[in-house]
Amino acid sequence: MKLHEYQAKDVFADAGIPTPASALASDVDGVVAAAEEIGYPVAIKAQVQVGGRGKAGGIELVDDEDEAREAADTILGMDLKGYHVGQVLVEEAVDFTDELYVGITMDRGAGKPVAMVSTKGGVDIEEVAEEDPDAIAQEHIDPSFGMHPYQARKAVYDAGVDSAVARDVSSVLTTLYDLWTSRDGSDAEINPLMVTADDEVIAADAVMNIDEDALFRQPELAEMEEEAASGDELEQKADEYDFDYVRLEGNTGIIGNGAGLVMTTLDLVDHYGGEPANFLDVGGGAKADRIANALDMVFSDDNVDSVVFNIFGGITRGDEVAKGINEALEQFDEIPKPVVVRLAGTNWEEGMEILNEDLVTVEQTLEDAVQRAVEYAAEVEA
Repeated sequence: MKLHEYQAKDVFADAGIPTPASALASDVDGVVAAAEEIGYPVAIKAQVQVGGRGKAGGIELVDDEDEAREAADTILGMDLKGYHVGQVLVEEAVDFTDELYVGITMDRGAGKPVAMVSTKGGVDIEEVAEEDPDAIAQEHIDPSFGMHPYQARKAVYDAGVDSAVARDVSSVLTTLYDLWTSRDGSDAEINPLMVTADDEVIAADAVMNIDEDALFRQPELAEMEEEAASGDELEQKADEYDFDYVRLEGNTGIIGNGAGLVMTTLDLVDHYGGEPANFLDVGGGAKADRIANALDMVFSDDNVDSVVFNIFGGITRGDEVAKGINEALEQFDEIPKPVVVRLAGTNWEEGMEILNEDLVTVEQTLEDAVQRAVEYAAEVEA
């Protein structure tokens, strides 16, 4: 479960992490009223769960009512990387001198939580990790003991944070870990954590993702779930269809049965130069109605230019899967996007023979299927 920025900031503020004054608004007049109460200048920020909002035009800094009205009219209702913007956060502008990054997540390779600090805040932290990994200080935490104060100080020191704010940044990092633990978080981060001219630190952004399997222990956060998901129709569909689904920013749609299978497909799309549009695990079984629901979701994503099926027949046989795909696609008067299918496992050969090649492109190997889907997507982009 992903919290919206305004929800995450409420959680952070309640725990003592400094955040700017802000108010939620869903229409232009509401934006202006909130801005006047907070005092100009303010930032108007689209409340959708996607990165790069600023570069995509979803965040504007305004100095007066006219600019606020113009920005609100532009942002509200816009399509931001496939997400409809229905509400914005009107937030006090922070006069900053530096931007930092702090975050907590699970390092599955190490089998431990990891605290991260970087002086390269305000930009895509994944790009920083890829281009300059030494710019991110990391400190692994033994969950049996929690984060020791010296570990927070060490991470801040290793990152090269200015000594004038090092103590406060250490405190924010410690609080963030405490929240991650107590709220059953999967990810918690602040990017950027802004440093002001008065050497104060303020969370100018907030990310908090919660382990959905633990929501029964988090009734307060569970109440936020419906509102947190309301901005994305596809994620609502995923809940309705009982799919494991994550929306990404690429144009190659992915459907598979099994999380490992889908992750492998996603990695191969990236390997062959494509960009995954989603993670969609249909789970056990692949009957026509379930395949049709999966296609309905992926075809509904305007970012998707091609689709690759990676299905492994186990208890569900390959021939049954193929019949399900045929029946699902035959429900469409016109196939809106090219579909590539690879089957493996029980009765996969029979399944490959059954597939209607007037409706889909059939490939023998996963590598060939992914490459073909990436090529189809590239042709649309060209």
